[in-house]
Amino acid sequence: MSNINENEKFQKTVINWYPGHMTKTKRDIGNIISSVDVVIEVVDSRIPFSSRIPDLKKFTRDKKSIIVFNKYDLCDKTITEKWIKKYEDEGSIVITCDSKNTNDYKKIIVEVNNLMKDLNSKRIQKGLLSKKARCLVVGVPNVGKSTLINKFAGRNIAGIGNKPGVTKNMSVIKINENMDLLDTPGILWPKFDNNEIANNLASMTIIKEEILTIEEIAIHILKKLNDYYPEILKKEFGIEEYNNDEVEEYFEKISKYKNIPVNGEVDYERVSLVIVNSIKQEKIKGITFDRL
Repeated sequence: MSNINENEKFQKTVINWYPGHMTKTKRDIGNIISSVDVVIEVVDSRIPFSSRIPDLKKFTRDKKSIIVFNKYDLCDKTITEKWIKKYEDEGSIVITCDSKNTNDYKKIIVEVNNLMKDLNSKRIQKGLLSKKARCLVVGVPNVGKSTLINKFAGRNIAGIGNKPGVTKNMSVIKINENMDLLDTPGILWPKFDNNEIANNLASMTIIKEEILTIEEIAIHILKKLNDYYPEILKKEFGIEEYNNDEVEEYFEKISKYKNIPVNGEVDYERVSLVIVNSIKQEKIKGITFDRL
């Protein structure tokens, strides 16, 4: 049970995790950003603050942008809509996309065309051809960028996997005569000095499970469900309420509720995996962990 007891120590931990391809991605974006017309930032609707890239504007400069709230069908819409309103009030264009809706991506195409109208009207007045929109797609790992891009293309182009870090290199994808996409590897910031954000990202499989222990992630999920969704906590894990002071007791209850075999003592790692997979495998829906 040592990993679980270390949860308190993590409160003071600064996590450093920054694979080399992320540094390269930022550098590559800086090299090509002058040729980009629209930046499409994809976020996870369940963590619409934690899954944003904090310094995005630093390397995308003043480019027109769209925020895509992906996996919208998995979020708590009442809470997530408050984030949408906040970003819209700040001047952002926000589009929601369901993970299972194959046509939601068309809303992005419409908005890109709208953003290009003024530029292309001026070009036509000068006797020039309309400019093809060059769109940079960015986001943290595993927010569904690849799935979205494959919907745009109408075929499997971008690699898909329910784990972070599938896309490793930047690539250009031709969508139609009006639009090209630049797909980028997922980007994270160099360190997490806020354990709330780190745990939120890990709960949605955005940070690799090796960065935090599986027990730490499971504890965070239980705490969030207890705070915001006690009905889900009871239905999914058979717990009326959760308390960090009695972690062992609750893990034992979950082990019994989920019929996890016990050989003399509770298998805490296996129970933790069941908890994490309940979100990873989309058994638990209608949740949003970020709050205004």
